[in-house]
Amino acid sequence: MKVTVKSGIIFAILWFLTKLLLFWTGNSLETFKVSVLLNMLFAVMAISFGLYFQKRKDTEQSNLLRDIKNGLTAGIPYAILITLFIYTYYNKIDKSYIEHQLREREVALDKDLANKSKLKQARNANPNYEVMTIKQIKAKEMDKLHNVFNAKSVAIITLSALLLYCTINSLIIAIILKKIVFRE
Repeated sequence: MKVTVKSGIIFAILWFLTKLLLFWTGNSLETFKVSVLLNMLFAVMAISFGLYFQKRKDTEQSNLLRDIKNGLTAGIPYAILITLFIYTYYNKIDKSYIEHQLREREVALDKDLANKSKLKQARNANPNYEVMTIKQIKAKEMDKLHNVFNAKSVAIITLSALLLYCTINSLIIAIILKKIVFRE
């Protein structure tokens, strides 16, 4: 197995363990931002370490495109494993996060619907709401929120964001390694 792929797998497992540790200590809701930042840090570390060790191992001269590809061979397995874990985590292990997000949005929606000007804006934005009661509008909006806040949607958003993040970081890290660390 390539050193870049190993790097992605190792840092994904480290993030899994960190996320589970936060859950087992009862800090999963309070430390959500910390786990996101750690996820970003581990993605950068997976790409950095994988690309660094791959460049040291390579016997032939590499070019920037090859370095970016090697960075992505660390980032893509990381992103896929994290996405699978996120889906499993929010679907089976910690359902309270999604329930918490839905409750927060419901409270905000109740405040907005109680405000006459915001209710008027909502009715102007959606012609179907003009003939609906506040309860019907709330039910419709909550249905939309249930479609957004579920394990599958969170996993898809995570995969999209991580793939973009890993692609950009592969480019940046490849340039840094080529221009600074392995300059000729």
